[in-house]
Amino acid sequence: MSENVIQIFRQTARTRADTAALKSPQGDGWQTMTWRDYERDVMLAARGFMALGLERGRAVSIIGFNRAEWLIADLAAIAAGGMPAGIYTTSSAELCAYVAGHCRAQVVVVENAEHLAKFQRVRDQLPELKAIVMMDGSDPAEDVHTWEELLAVGDQTDNAEDLEARIAAQTRDDAATLIYTSGTTGNPKAVQLSHHNLIWTASTVARKVDARAGDDQISYLPLSHIAEQMFSIHGPITFGGTIWFAPSLEELGATLAAVRPQTFFAVPRVWEKIQHRMQAAGAEASPVQKKIVAWAKSVGLKAAAAEENGGSRPLLYPLAEKLVFSKVKQRLGLDRTRFRGTGAAPISRETLDFFAGLDLMLYEVWGQSETTGAGTLNVPGQVKRGAIGKPYPETEIRIADDGEILMRGPSVFMGYLDNEEATRDTLDADGWLHTGDVGHIDDDGFVHITDRKKELIITAGGENISPAHVEGELKTIGVVSQCCVIGDRRKYLSALITLDEESLPEAAAAAGSPAKTPAEAAECDRFRAWFDQQLAAVNARLARVQTIKHYRLLAEDFTIDGGELTPTMKLKRRVVYDKYADQIEALYAD
Repeated sequence: MSENVIQIFRQTARTRADTAALKSPQGDGWQTMTWRDYERDVMLAARGFMALGLERGRAVSIIGFNRAEWLIADLAAIAAGGMPAGIYTTSSAELCAYVAGHCRAQVVVVENAEHLAKFQRVRDQLPELKAIVMMDGSDPAEDVHTWEELLAVGDQTDNAEDLEARIAAQTRDDAATLIYTSGTTGNPKAVQLSHHNLIWTASTVARKVDARAGDDQISYLPLSHIAEQMFSIHGPITFGGTIWFAPSLEELGATLAAVRPQTFFAVPRVWEKIQHRMQAAGAEASPVQKKIVAWAKSVGLKAAAAEENGGSRPLLYPLAEKLVFSKVKQRLGLDRTRFRGTGAAPISRETLDFFAGLDLMLYEVWGQSETTGAGTLNVPGQVKRGAIGKPYPETEIRIADDGEILMRGPSVFMGYLDNEEATRDTLDADGWLHTGDVGHIDDDGFVHITDRKKELIITAGGENISPAHVEGELKTIGVVSQCCVIGDRRKYLSALITLDEESLPEAAAAAGSPAKTPAEAAECDRFRAWFDQQLAAVNARLARVQTIKHYRLLAEDFTIDGGELTPTMKLKRRVVYDKYADQIEALYAD
């Protein structure tokens, strides 16, 4: 078995030499980069980094949306004996300075002038930075180089033997990459992942999800996140898949329909958006069409139950597939998918059931940056809706006395860079990672998460409540986009709720409300009266201490740009609490 990431990459590149590795949007079509050219550019970029002053063990910070140059820069940094350290595109100049300064980056790669400006504003705070490379565009500053100049410098510099020596010197236990946690509070920590962490996890994931050479996948989630690196970088270089770069998150739907990938991974918010669009479209269907779809969904849910229990599909499944399922899958671009993953945040049972009813079972996975994105997963033939799956091979999961999930195995990280105290708090002497997630293991061996340990609400009455569970129930109200449950040290629970614009017209019609925007709905008496009824139905399913006594509909959604969501669309509770402090206090004014 190869010892390091670059050896794996080269082996695949040479086996797949003339086949497509990367597909980039170009005009109305796609530009193809073969595996042969992919390897060539990685080696040229690595030699270019060395020529610009990158030393062994030092970092290359990368910021930009998903594109070929991002992947090439990442692998080139590893090849040159350095460590790539991705930065989220939403980061401020100050956060960019923190990450690049913390990892002592000697080279920074930026996508464009917007991100270059961030580093130029804080350039004096980065004395060890030797060069900045732009993926797109140019700048007259002496230390800024174009992407073409980076490759040209690599081609013209006589350091090929030095590069080979650096590659050969890397062992499985060396740090290969840094993943900065997106974090909901404080400065992010730098997770150190070894070559073995990356190789073992990528190869294991590929086997478990039945990834095959030539499979198409779409890259669109933040590449600074370990999940997207597994799907866009380390997975494909293990089995020889083809990565298609979505032009933007807004164009994901069109890209999905064009690519028709065999494997597709999305955070819950993406699946929820697809669900809301489909529900809005379904509301316009004729009564006959609605009856056929409702019947097909009942068949789909029986088929899903059969997959979970090892039974046979209903006899009428082929008819439902022909009349409904095949058309829906083709329209969405999911007709070739063998694996449809969801993770990085909790997903509601209602959303899982919605897609299961359309014969599109979503396979929930769980992992963290500290576990190289691995931990547990559901896969075809071994799935349970509402569970995060069973542990990976060679991986141990146990539940601590206080309910915290502990994990030990080959994917567990090396420790945090320059933060021994945080490492000791997270990784104990016996190798158990303290995940911070609370949950349990059922009789069938499936793991369930109930909440984050630090996010559990303890009411004034001493009741321990999972806000994520209550929020999941609130999201069963179709018009709800995001919600944040409040109640720590309070007498009762309340909630801040945002509305989904695509689902709003149908909800407003049901309410007899003239509201056309979330802001109008939030102030409309008819809409709020209708929403009270929906909330009452949700409360009826909850224990008394879990019920929402008061709520506030917000005029605007929670967003990444607004700061309420992390780049992987997890809720930043502390930001929400601070940003909406007045509205929260009003919920408890009486």
